[in-house]
Amino acid sequence: MEIKIKAIHFDATEKLQEFITKKTEKLVKRHEEISSVEVNLKVVKPETANNKEASIRLTLPKRDDLFAGKVADTFEEAIDLCCDALKTQLEKVKKDK
Repeated sequence: MEIKIKAIHFDATEKLQEFITKKTEKLVKRHEEISSVEVNLKVVKPETANNKEASIRLTLPKRDDLFAGKVADTFEEAIDLCCDALKTQLEKVKKDK
């Protein structure tokens, strides 16, 4: 399973990348069919509170991709919110089987 992390107009720290990898791997353990994870990070201008935008796209074979995008004070918080939203979507996918 492949995890792509793309930081737009800045360099993501190694600590942030490890955090993202750890969080997304938990999603994969819940649903083994996930073939790839794409994470985009972006700082929204102007630089104020709640200016960190994160989005996660999960690719599932034979299904539409699952997507969540959130804005928060920190990238970690935005990633947590995205993962929570994706957990809900993954539960729906499992029920539809």
